[in-house]
Amino acid sequence: MDRTGRRLPHGWGDAGLQLSLFVIADICYETVRGIAEGQRAEAFANASWVIDAEVATGTFFEPDLQGALLDYRWIVDVANFAYMNSHFVLTTAFLVWLYIYRNDNFYFVRNMFMVAMALALVGYTLVPTAPPRLIEGYGFVDTINQYSEVNHDSALVKMFVNPYAAIPSMHCAFALIVGATGVLVSRHTISKVFWAAYPLFVLLVVMVTANHFWLDGAIGWMVALTAALAALQLARVRPAWAFGRPTAHA
Repeated sequence: MDRTGRRLPHGWGDAGLQLSLFVIADICYETVRGIAEGQRAEAFANASWVIDAEVATGTFFEPDLQGALLDYRWIVDVANFAYMNSHFVLTTAFLVWLYIYRNDNFYFVRNMFMVAMALALVGYTLVPTAPPRLIEGYGFVDTINQYSEVNHDSALVKMFVNPYAAIPSMHCAFALIVGATGVLVSRHTISKVFWAAYPLFVLLVVMVTANHFWLDGAIGWMVALTAALAALQLARVRPAWAFGRPTAHA
């Protein structure tokens, strides 16, 4: 414990505080998730609006994209794995790495995540939206259910998944925050290229798995950009909240 504590930039106290903030944010998300689940009719009406908007702009390409890739099982498997793991596992791992090895940048990024998650809660409450995989008549395939044998309707999955949280796509929002941060803090070209491509990869993943329309992903990116602007403003008003306060090791 002492050895681990010495490796933490500001000791156990600060690390515990950061973890608590994310736990509280997740509890708020779970609360809003329960509210959104009772808005089924509105969620499907909003999904129809998304389709109409894409059709009107000539950008409703998701069914053709997914249909063209379904014959390539390895692509589907990669997309399914990435969708189920990147959002939490990679994001969490990146934040832990950032906290330990690029601590000066962590607090600003933390603020971005807090703002983005707050905006997502507003979006899920005001604009519950069904994902493509639940929309009939367009040929969408729930690849995670069909190819990964994960049932979205199971009690266990429902504990962690909001079926009507397509807008904004927080997979895409988190990917842009992590990807942009990775580009800025990485010291090697290969790492920078990987992080630069990551948001685009996640956008492809959410469309291949029929969990989001491209418009959902674009709104997710807008959430990330708004969170960055808010974090910049917060850094000007409360510098200590953006750059952290050194604390004694616990």
